[in-house]
Amino acid sequence: MFKDRLLLIATMHQKQQVIKPLMEQKIGVKCFVPKDFNTDQYGMFSGEVQRKIPAIDSARIKCLDAMKRGHFDLGIASEGSFGPHPNLYFANANEEILLLIDQKNNLEIIHTEWSLDTNFNGKYIANEEELMVFAQQVKFPSHGIILKKSKDAKKDIFKGIVEQEALLRIFNQIMNTHKKVFAETDMRASFNPTRMKVIKTATESLIAKINSCCPSCKRPGFDVFEVVRGLKCSQCYLPTKSILSLLYQCKGCNYKEERLYPKNKTSEDPGFCDFCNP
Repeated sequence: MFKDRLLLIATMHQKQQVIKPLMEQKIGVKCFVPKDFNTDQYGMFSGEVQRKIPAIDSARIKCLDAMKRGHFDLGIASEGSFGPHPNLYFANANEEILLLIDQKNNLEIIHTEWSLDTNFNGKYIANEEELMVFAQQVKFPSHGIILKKSKDAKKDIFKGIVEQEALLRIFNQIMNTHKKVFAETDMRASFNPTRMKVIKTATESLIAKINSCCPSCKRPGFDVFEVVRGLKCSQCYLPTKSILSLLYQCKGCNYKEERLYPKNKTSEDPGFCDFCNP
């Protein structure tokens, strides 16, 4: 279905560095990146342009716009979000959505990757010593830093800083004018190797979904639509909150299939049982 087809990667921040080799090797496509395609119009981490729609919708619009401009019928786009993890509220996380659209075969395959491996951070800095401590914490200079006069500033934003001399010079420039400086991590993939690794992992998972075909109609993207919990405790035999099975569904023919014991466990340790270990 995909071999030797042209795939457009909707990015301006070098995401093709990790997406292209994997897609070409594993799927058999030939990848291209659009010229002069401004993905910042859909939202910017630095705040000048706010993303006003959910990340998945933003990724879809970005992908379709790039495909239309380039006259491609196969495209891929990603959209990242950063903030508290949905289950571990004390920790920051990177949510990376990767979306493949195949207009020729009326396909849309999506993968969402959550990772706690992120340097996402931001704070007001009072002096050069604090700045250098922050820089070390966020993996500078391999990871870029953004400096601005306030957290919500919409202009005079200095992005992509990866040299210490420039960091100190711009910091003092803003401090002398505004008496305060807000420093934050540059989360654009081209300035954030940690995020780029998450995009690579998301690409690998998306490829696994593409290669997962419906047993009935052979359509790619045969994926989990529901998680069933209730794996029985090995001691009291009561249901626990652990995963018993995964329900798969084809978006084409609606064929469904239940796969028991996805973690190769037929019972749960009593330590994870609410009855045995309340």
